[in-house]
Amino acid sequence: MTISVSSSVARPPKRWLLPALIGMTLLAPLVAVFFGVADLPLGDVASVLTGGGSAEARSIILDIRLPRIVTGMLAGMQLATAGFLLQTITRNPLADPSLMGVSQGATLAVTLFLMIVVYSHDPGSNTLVELPSSWLPTVGMLGGLAAGSLIYLMTLRHDLGPLRLTLCGVAMGALLQALALGIVAGWGSTRLEVLLEWLSGSLYARRWEHAVFLAPFTLIGLAVLPLIRRPLELLRFESSVARSFGLAYARDFSAVLLVSCALAASAVGAVGPIVFVGLIVPHLARRLARGHFPLVLPLTVSLGAITVTVCDLLGRLLGGADEIPIGVVTALCGVPALIALLRRTP
Repeated sequence: MTISVSSSVARPPKRWLLPALIGMTLLAPLVAVFFGVADLPLGDVASVLTGGGSAEARSIILDIRLPRIVTGMLAGMQLATAGFLLQTITRNPLADPSLMGVSQGATLAVTLFLMIVVYSHDPGSNTLVELPSSWLPTVGMLGGLAAGSLIYLMTLRHDLGPLRLTLCGVAMGALLQALALGIVAGWGSTRLEVLLEWLSGSLYARRWEHAVFLAPFTLIGLAVLPLIRRPLELLRFESSVARSFGLAYARDFSAVLLVSCALAASAVGAVGPIVFVGLIVPHLARRLARGHFPLVLPLTVSLGAITVTVCDLLGRLLGGADEIPIGVVTALCGVPALIALLRRTP
């Protein structure tokens, strides 16, 4: 399936679009701060945000809710942007970070890490040992980058093109996912709860260190986007067409692919494979942009942050004390959106 490029004149976007999107980007985290599992009076939350409040309220807001919200927004920006970049260069509207095996590579790396930690620190015992959870984002990111690099090298040996990249990504992703599931099946119950929480895509217990981990990738990724805008516009077309406009196809294709893999791998490493964000958000951005390609990227970034924030808030409110992981919420919301997308796709 390829993304068709319409030859019709693009309609101008609504004038209220950008102000409304900026307002929603600011409003979503503000609402998420005020509501959560802990029933805090709105006045107490407002007091904390203005520098006051009780010690309990400050702990809940500043140490639990805010770092979780910031981490989710950064991850949402990265996953949505990575999905948009992959969909553009592969000309595949169903592409997302799993296409390059990033999610599956991170899954296998985290699975191996948890198993090695258990059996190297407490051999032959089912007793849980203290997990250095601060290592998980880095482990997941390295696993995702390694998988993406391997698929890239496999493709580069033959012909660096969207179809071969997609086929290699699907095949390698399935293999990595099977290896991870095989390890879990033969491993037993030890650490299974930690792994399942990570696999579901979760912002539970995310702290400021997770936001600090993601911040450099988000900032560098956003800074690079203006530099790759023109190559990205040309990579939407067949390689022969792109080269006719003077594009160094292999170099620019590789550069965009590297940016997308780095964004996806770091996000998945920090919060797990949150599904459908990288798949659905870029399509929503394209619809709102109404054919104006330069607007799609900023819309994608903003909508990624909004989507993750809102879905996480829904999971917290609907699940109560046993909150629903954000990956489950995005899947429940993403499936109807995907069906609607397929019905509208010629």
